[in-house]
Amino acid sequence: MSKTVNLISKNFGRINPESLDDYLNAGGFGSLKRIMEMTKEEIIEVIKESGLKGRGGAAYPTGIKFEQAAQEKATSKVVVCNADEGEPSTFKDRALLENDPFRIIEGMVMTAWTVDADQGFIYIREEYPKLQRRMKRAVEAAEKAGFVGNNILGSGFSFSLKVVSGGGAYVCGEGTALSESIEGKAGRPRNKPPFIKQSGVYSLPTCLNNVETLSIIPLLFSKEGDEYVKLGTPESKGTKMISIAGNVSKPGVYEIPFGLTLREIIYDIGGGIPGGKKFKFAQLGGASGAIASEKLLDVKYTYDDLRSSGLSIGSGAFLVADETNSVVDYMGTVQGFFLHESCGKCAPCREGNRQLVKLMKRFKAGNGASGDLQAMASLSRTMKSTSFCGLGKSCTAPLMSALKQFPEEFEECINVK
Repeated sequence: MSKTVNLISKNFGRINPESLDDYLNAGGFGSLKRIMEMTKEEIIEVIKESGLKGRGGAAYPTGIKFEQAAQEKATSKVVVCNADEGEPSTFKDRALLENDPFRIIEGMVMTAWTVDADQGFIYIREEYPKLQRRMKRAVEAAEKAGFVGNNILGSGFSFSLKVVSGGGAYVCGEGTALSESIEGKAGRPRNKPPFIKQSGVYSLPTCLNNVETLSIIPLLFSKEGDEYVKLGTPESKGTKMISIAGNVSKPGVYEIPFGLTLREIIYDIGGGIPGGKKFKFAQLGGASGAIASEKLLDVKYTYDDLRSSGLSIGSGAFLVADETNSVVDYMGTVQGFFLHESCGKCAPCREGNRQLVKLMKRFKAGNGASGDLQAMASLSRTMKSTSFCGLGKSCTAPLMSALKQFPEEFEECINVK
């Protein structure tokens, strides 16, 4: 029996993603028409009851986010789709952009209707030029058909939508840095408060959501909505798009119900480790995600179960490593990524990552010193408590989890001479 499902991904391979007619024939924009007959309070209540949490990594309850955005008073508001997808080994949003662009547009228009926004931006990373072109064509087709633009479906509601390009900066996953980038500035985080729900893009109240989150909104108001919320667990309802990469037989993007174990995901869905090699570790949730050793393979893939095990869903990424991989080498690569991606605005992140990379180079060369492990732990605590934004606060999580679960590999790299 298949452990994957097709609800968010139901149109994958079934429709021409560049054909608005195909999307309409598959029920597209039916949910938009449906919510236009509901009150804003009713719409938000449906989203709250679904248990939907942001699928970009923060896992903030979407219904509460919409409610807060709707309560903001302003003559103009903004809805942003974050399609930057800067997490290494994460490519589930790319699959949604490629296979079902009109679903994302419908989700954005529904969001705008709910929170009274009049303009929107789809922020796509620079490395996705083909998908930028596809989304631009989809926006043009939707506008021509009356689903975007002035007086949508004769409702009197207007919503403009524009596709914009990001510079490929990991830090632009942070909302204020993303807002700066949309405005044409360097993608560096702003002081908070005010938060972007109060002052985001062009200092307007901004409701920012991930591609996957926006793709789920139309589903909740469709005929498959009840089926969707019945899947998963009481605490983690519905399904999750995941991307599996690394040492697995069947890498790719899959939609799974919450509640499967990590073992089921890696072995039953990902096909296990090729070549008869043994599993060593998996990094969950992207570059800032913690490391799972073999002893955690039977943890269930839910928000609560992962959190209690020191793991997180994050971006939905699974990077699997077999016995031939060195934890120390891998952590050196991860820390180098964060040094490269730090915007440099604050010293804890800028200098902390620099020192961690130096320490990891020592370990990779087998020249670690006896006090280096304590130094890394101290740096991590400082960065977590004093960094300006989430990048500096979370970038040491994989290293700290690796130190906890594979201490012997680091100890073997200490030169005692």
